[in-house]
Amino acid sequence: MTVLTKSVPRRRAVAASRLRVVLMCDVVDGAQQRFLDAYEQLRHQVAAVPGHVTDQLCQSIEDPLQWLITSEWENAHSFLSWVDSPAHREMVKPLHGCVRDTRSLRFTIMRETTGSETFDGPAPVADGIARHALTFTVKPGSEKKVAEILAGYTSPAAQVDGRTQLRRTTLFMHGNRVVRAVEVSGDLGAALRHVAMQPEVRAVEEAINPYLTEDRDLGDPESARSFFMRAALPAVHHVAAATSREVSRHGLIYPVQPGCGAAVAELLARQDRLAVDDKTQPLESSTVFQREDTVVRVIDLAAPPESVPALALGVAGPRAAAVLSRLVDLGGRELRDDAAIDRFRGECEMALVTDRHAKGA
Repeated sequence: MTVLTKSVPRRRAVAASRLRVVLMCDVVDGAQQRFLDAYEQLRHQVAAVPGHVTDQLCQSIEDPLQWLITSEWENAHSFLSWVDSPAHREMVKPLHGCVRDTRSLRFTIMRETTGSETFDGPAPVADGIARHALTFTVKPGSEKKVAEILAGYTSPAAQVDGRTQLRRTTLFMHGNRVVRAVEVSGDLGAALRHVAMQPEVRAVEEAINPYLTEDRDLGDPESARSFFMRAALPAVHHVAAATSREVSRHGLIYPVQPGCGAAVAELLARQDRLAVDDKTQPLESSTVFQREDTVVRVIDLAAPPESVPALALGVAGPRAAAVLSRLVDLGGRELRDDAAIDRFRGECEMALVTDRHAKGA
């Protein structure tokens, strides 16, 4: 494999959530030089993006039209903030005329060994389930109609291929914000592409188009891609108890202070890890989704949330409520007691629109 690399000093791991991005490119025959020229310009621009660590350009030794661009980022937040920006869309325009098809894959770096140095990243997904969410807003006043459309759709076929299955889809609303959380066994990307092509889902997406605050055209690949990239809300933490109890599902969205999204997500994750380790607590599982200052937490509880307000909010540990108070907008209030915590929990809780399990999941 021919490799063009950018020389950078070797770094130690700077965070437990470094990201590896792999972009597979199918270059138009005869356009290889234009592709190389575009990449040469692009790589210097990307190098100046905050959070970028390094990148490589590779050419297949079996098919000279197949190329691979890999890049490493300090964290997913840095990459996602850049890739969804107008600056990125303008930056990659020179590639459009010389590339037939691309596929982007994103991986959290879990383990690394370099000489005598080792790096251990976050705990890998142990249950074989990939989790992802999408979030978008609808026009004020359309919330009831949108909820009816989202609740009334026909579930698409769950089986994608021999190894991939859509296991669960949960839809919430909070004011005019919609959050759709999905759980997939196998290839998350394949499952999302499969679902997007199903007539039942396309009908729903077309039905809610007039109510969206941001226009989109699902018939235009670039418009659809841009919308779903903006809507993406990655799962950054997941924990589950080693029990099997009857539970109810709840979703919360937190009014995060500017720049505090990652800190809120980490606080909630730390509290939930402690809770699932305590077998007396009714928290069965928790997934925290976070992108910039949008933080959503989906939990399965074996008790009514109002009976365990601190646990349901994610602040059951000592001083956790006080820490959260500094990271979110409470409108001048404080989380001093269970009553205040429960009021804030109620304000954060999203309305459940629909929760669907695939057959056999």
